[in-house]
Amino acid sequence: MSEQHLNADPFQSIRPYRDNEVAEVLNRMVRDNELVDAIAHYQLPRLPRYILRWLRPIVRIGLAAKVGEIENITSFQKLVANYMTKMINRSTRKLSCSGIDRLDPQEAYLFVSNHRDIAMDPAFVNWALYQYGMNTVRIAIGDNLLRKPYISDLMRLNKSFIVKRSIKAPREMMAAMTLLSEYIDHSISTGHSVWIAQREGRSKDGNDRTDPTLLKMFYMSHRKQRSFAEMVERLNIVPVSISYELDPCDVMKARELASVASQGKYQKGEFEDIDSIVRGITGEKGHVHVDFGEPIRGQFDTPEALAAEIDRQILGGYYLHPTHLAAAGRADSAEAQALLEPRLAQLEPDAQAYLKSMYANPVFNRERIEQQAQSSQEERDA
Repeated sequence: MSEQHLNADPFQSIRPYRDNEVAEVLNRMVRDNELVDAIAHYQLPRLPRYILRWLRPIVRIGLAAKVGEIENITSFQKLVANYMTKMINRSTRKLSCSGIDRLDPQEAYLFVSNHRDIAMDPAFVNWALYQYGMNTVRIAIGDNLLRKPYISDLMRLNKSFIVKRSIKAPREMMAAMTLLSEYIDHSISTGHSVWIAQREGRSKDGNDRTDPTLLKMFYMSHRKQRSFAEMVERLNIVPVSISYELDPCDVMKARELASVASQGKYQKGEFEDIDSIVRGITGEKGHVHVDFGEPIRGQFDTPEALAAEIDRQILGGYYLHPTHLAAAGRADSAEAQALLEPRLAQLEPDAQAYLKSMYANPVFNRERIEQQAQSSQEERDA
């Protein structure tokens, strides 16, 4: 790529695709055997791989027909939205939202969210924003999930941009994080809201904590021009808390946590990333609630102080479902316990404790921040 082109499009390597790139990307995806095999595996999960290869021509024709009328990012997102609407109707008992009236539809925001599901967390945020008359977000996604080219293409067609986590060399990492910081600032300043998880990876144990390193990354492109507190005001940061009555991937997460605890490692299966995404989309979720916090204002001079405020709002806004209360021993409801029993029955005894903890920890974390708030109030009153 020429230096002139890089200057004209400095974010080309990480940004979502543009309308004029859609046709080429879709043609590439239709020819991708791994994508075709993944679709066949999803539709016919019990068939062995050698038979899936025989089905490639049929699957490819069906895929080409589906994407044939897509001309731009908006039409691709409409196709995704149609599927997501069906999945939400099938996999959720109830979908609710709070705090969105705190937002101005004319503003762009940096939504810093807790993270439980790869695809559905930003999808539920987008659903809430769409209902409120706001544009969908640009979604930050780690390159660890983009090892397969077709997944990268799918995500970038759906307004995702790439967080390059796999880089290890310090100088290259610094350059990549600065570019990411510049892109987030560019998005907000040009009217495009952004969704990003509060830390790397899903919170598999139910403990939602903001990583100050993430907030330091936000500041990297600002440090020569403005203070950290001025950056916080400029980015229009809003904490978001997403809570699932039932986590479709809870059994998978509990097995992984148990394996790491007992063996020090966990070996993923060949299709496990895809299975996790598919299960997260299609699996039973019960009641899902999305809470938008207050846009952060005030003097937050350090990443640690900002992280504490984001945590306070995310934990305080987390909707505690009966499953959470039952797992924490805070509810007498037999119905809530009955929801967890079939999931526990799928696990070995050592893994069952991890599943219980992932539902119980939001309750314990809420109690902790409420106690901290009460103690602070008592100190002020003294």
